[in-house]
Amino acid sequence: MTASVVLPVLISFGVSAILGPVVIPFLRRLKAMQTVRDEGPATHRIKNGTPTMGGVLFLAGVFVSCQLFGKQYPKILPVVFLTLGFGLVGLLDDYIKVILRRSMGLTAFQKFSAQLLVTGLFAHYLTDCAPAQLLMKIPFLPGRLLDLGVYSIPLLFFVVIGTVNGTNFTDGVDGLAGSVTVLVAVFFSVVAIGTKSGIEPVTCAVTGGLLGFLLFNVYPASVFMGDTGSLALGGFVAGTAYAMQLPLFIPIVGFVYLAEVISVMLQVVYFKATGGKRLLRMAPLHHHFELCGWSETRIVAVFSIVTALLCLVALAGV
Repeated sequence: MTASVVLPVLISFGVSAILGPVVIPFLRRLKAMQTVRDEGPATHRIKNGTPTMGGVLFLAGVFVSCQLFGKQYPKILPVVFLTLGFGLVGLLDDYIKVILRRSMGLTAFQKFSAQLLVTGLFAHYLTDCAPAQLLMKIPFLPGRLLDLGVYSIPLLFFVVIGTVNGTNFTDGVDGLAGSVTVLVAVFFSVVAIGTKSGIEPVTCAVTGGLLGFLLFNVYPASVFMGDTGSLALGGFVAGTAYAMQLPLFIPIVGFVYLAEVISVMLQVVYFKATGGKRLLRMAPLHHHFELCGWSETRIVAVFSIVTALLCLVALAGV
């Protein structure tokens, strides 16, 4: 137990922290630099030229840790697949944007198709090898499981792709996506250990990897995770939730992701319905607070505190 919890954290943290001073200068030499859009907050323009694709730092740590524990803990493999699968989609998108200098990256159709493919392979594994994981624990009703039958797979696609895009929207302020998700990873680790689910090596590896990455990503960030990291984190959250029958807990522990997505949807709907008026100063939600005068560190602190409290609430409901 101790080895499967402590070692993945330390190994993943070490890999991420050691690779940082090596990979960040390499990304600069590749000219893998973030270009801040003009319509974004004016304070973000100083971030132009900051290396991106930094998600490879914590993904490398997760990969190394899980290589060591994969045979002993085979239940981590689908979670690792979904994490690295979406990370690969993000890496390709980042590569096209920042290396090939095609500003839009993958087209919307290409990105959505890739997300459907990765999610479809994950769904195929669950239906063939672990159908029990499609059952869902109901928050605050211990021992009760929700079985949606044939609707389980459509819901899985909605949950996975929705969570992935939620983490992507959250990655817009230095340290925000990493700080929120490391708390979610700790929640999953506590539940995994307490329920003896057998997936704690991957949840602990993500925890350690993100802690190492945040050394370089907190304000002022010296590297951004890019879609490489943000899509991978969404895959991790969704994959882990399904591995422990906890998809219904995602809106609780991942409330920040949900709020970011809903803020964008409401902004678009309101803008069209009112002929150009804005509900928020800017979407996603964290940009609204920036334009209200909040500093990046305050946004990260408040969003992290909210996530920590909701993780405690969710823990009481497992």
